[in-house]
Amino acid sequence: MPSPITIARRFRGPRHSSNGGYAAGLLAGTLADAPRGVEVTLRLPPALERPLAVVEEGDRMLLLDGEALVAEARPGDPGVSPPEPPTFAEAQESARAAGGWGAPEFDECFACGRRPDGDGLEIHAGRVAGRDDRLVAATWIAREVSPEVVWASIDCTGAYALRGEGRGEPLLARMTARIDRLPSEGERCIVMGWPLGDDDRKRHAATALVGEDGSVLAVSRQLWIEPRRS
Repeated sequence: MPSPITIARRFRGPRHSSNGGYAAGLLAGTLADAPRGVEVTLRLPPALERPLAVVEEGDRMLLLDGEALVAEARPGDPGVSPPEPPTFAEAQESARAAGGWGAPEFDECFACGRRPDGDGLEIHAGRVAGRDDRLVAATWIAREVSPEVVWASIDCTGAYALRGEGRGEPLLARMTARIDRLPSEGERCIVMGWPLGDDDRKRHAATALVGEDGSVLAVSRQLWIEPRRS
């Protein structure tokens, strides 16, 4: 049986549960034969600071909190083709123009929150000027590189792409990602996202990580759920 997963509080998304992309990347890494493309469906917010069991079931890996199903991973390809990326300078300018970060629940998010101690990614994607494809982008200097950190780096930018300004309040429900190459430590990267449409409260987006040489390092297709309005 695979070893349990324990997610440190540092990797929170909402204040009391894991960043979805980070947890998805950890679970994706438990799949046998390490396929490049993995679909992870999040059923419950992944708990912090306690062991979560990993169980193999056919071609799936399940993440369990006691008897509750938290997430499941299976091989899958995002099937998206990124648009032309902006330049690094354009992505920097887009990030400066990014709007608010949504509900206070997300203001400490590992991927897109503000961290006074500097231990988060702080990727805040804004609309790229002069583009008619609703592209949002930001920059990231890759550090502490691992597959799960790369999953986190291309997580919240999808939420930014849904509105084009700020993160908003949607919750990640599914992320299908493929990593073609891990960035080098210190590599200057561009993170970009674009919307794929919506169906009532279900919102769809895609993201990509672009390396310093212009190559696409990772891509994802995402399903987000907007909270119900009372």
